[in-house]
Amino acid sequence: MRREVLLETMGLRSGYGGKPVLQGVDISVREGEIVAVIGRNGVGKSTLMKSLIGLIPPQKGAILFAGAEVHGLSAHKRARLGIGYVPQGRDVFPRMSVIENLLVGQSIDQSGEREAKVRLEQIYSFFPILKERRHQRAGTLSGGQQQQLAIGRVLMGDPDLILLDEPSEGIQPNIVQDIARIIVELNAKTGITVVFVEQNLDMIRAMAERCYVMDKGTVTAEIDKAALDDRDTVRRYLAV
Repeated sequence: MRREVLLETMGLRSGYGGKPVLQGVDISVREGEIVAVIGRNGVGKSTLMKSLIGLIPPQKGAILFAGAEVHGLSAHKRARLGIGYVPQGRDVFPRMSVIENLLVGQSIDQSGEREAKVRLEQIYSFFPILKERRHQRAGTLSGGQQQQLAIGRVLMGDPDLILLDEPSEGIQPNIVQDIARIIVELNAKTGITVVFVEQNLDMIRAMAERCYVMDKGTVTAEIDKAALDDRDTVRRYLAV
């Protein structure tokens, strides 16, 4: 069955303080895909993610989600439509417990308490450490555990799309592979769409079905699954 386009940008330009960073970005992501955005530091990858969720307003161009224009909506409204965002650095609430952090994510979704409990148990099944540490302060968790918590918190809002910005940053290599495996499993079981920015070659190859390559604020190439299996090809694009 043909999957519909869930997320699309057309000529997207955005930046900071009137200075453009994105120089007309065009991407298209179908339902259920896992798509990476790669490229060297400073080419606009995180700016793209922040623009998609609404933290940076567009200067020009369009963002469509499920066929509807969302570029004029706030981040909160985009989240309610089904876009989840895990920022670089995770941004968990350090003084709150794991379960309290997860319940913050529930506020995005309008479903009842029963559905929230079912979702919580599903998150625990993907991330057992969160159940084990549910009463522990989030600030005392390791970097990998905080990343799992940040992803779990977003999942509590029942999104159709998750945006992950540098999910491997500051995490031990073995935990990086665990998180990659869990996200692929989550995608396979729930059909959730994932767009992620990443520099870690192993994580890119473990997760992505295809990649958009960015340089100087634009998409310069698209890599399919076959090309991702060639480590030299991907490494070359990470150093463009």
